[in-house]
Amino acid sequence: MQLVSYLRDSHDQLALLIGDLLYNMDELHPDLPGSMGMFLNYWEDAFPLAKRAEEGVRAGRVLQNKGIAYDAVQLLAPVPFPTSYRNAYTFHHHTVTGSQDGPARQEFVQYPIFYFGNHHSIQGAGEVRCLPDHLENLDFQLEAAIVICKYGRNIRAVHADEYVGGVMIMNEISAGQLQMGVNSVLARGPGFSTAIGPVLITPDDLEQFEIPAPENHIGKSWNLPMKCNVNGVQVSEANLGNMTRTFAELIEYASYGADLYPGDIIGSGVLDSGCFRQLNQTGKLNNPNYTEQWLQPGDSIEMEAGRLGRLTNVIVTEDENRGILNDKKI
Repeated sequence: MQLVSYLRDSHDQLALLIGDLLYNMDELHPDLPGSMGMFLNYWEDAFPLAKRAEEGVRAGRVLQNKGIAYDAVQLLAPVPFPTSYRNAYTFHHHTVTGSQDGPARQEFVQYPIFYFGNHHSIQGAGEVRCLPDHLENLDFQLEAAIVICKYGRNIRAVHADEYVGGVMIMNEISAGQLQMGVNSVLARGPGFSTAIGPVLITPDDLEQFEIPAPENHIGKSWNLPMKCNVNGVQVSEANLGNMTRTFAELIEYASYGADLYPGDIIGSGVLDSGCFRQLNQTGKLNNPNYTEQWLQPGDSIEMEAGRLGRLTNVIVTEDENRGILNDKKI
């Protein structure tokens, strides 16, 4: 299934996307919830019911000719109010080469490391508001993410895929200037925007893309080519199937002695060559005269991943008289 959250009468509305039309979940069946939060919390009952409703729509038995045009609504993040947000390091080439931490990042090859981000900064497609200090070395990060669909604790990787409600594109906007000089894991604290969407694809809809997990690893992987365009020019291309660890293993690690809840988001980390920081480093190694690239106001970032859709964000400046770095407030 393809699940979408959009703005309806000042609140988030969960809908099923079929073709180019949206069908409100609570109108498909009276026992289905109208929000993603409720849908995830009642997943084991709601998911099979929604699958039957989807089949009814496709067969013309349910809400015939009552779909809403996908392009006619204001999309929200598929999971508008996540309960938490973790982001991992699962692409080891990026992990080792893509940051100022250098050799220390070799430790991340041995463990499924993740950090907690600001779940209140999650947004969908649209404008990304930036203050002056955000615009210093502003970067995109080409990633994917899953959402947890049921409560768990001490989850073993062999069972962890049962806790995955869906997969979506993620773009964690990175303010490079605010990360310089400290370990970048700690510097994620000032996270101001992470975009997800435009749709959440449930695992049953990705079966045709499944590939074996990396050798000596457990869990589902998907052959999903991903790319990022900035102002219509492709700057990055990678494949989600190259994750060195699986989401199932991340779930096992994240739930070790800890509770996971419906609505928790876990990111894959940056795909190889999935940000300007790594692209700039590679460019300068190959050409000393290479000109660095960073995001600028007005830039349009478009991320695409086949079945996962296309996520578009635009960088805009927020009205603020001064930046925090200039006033030494950090």
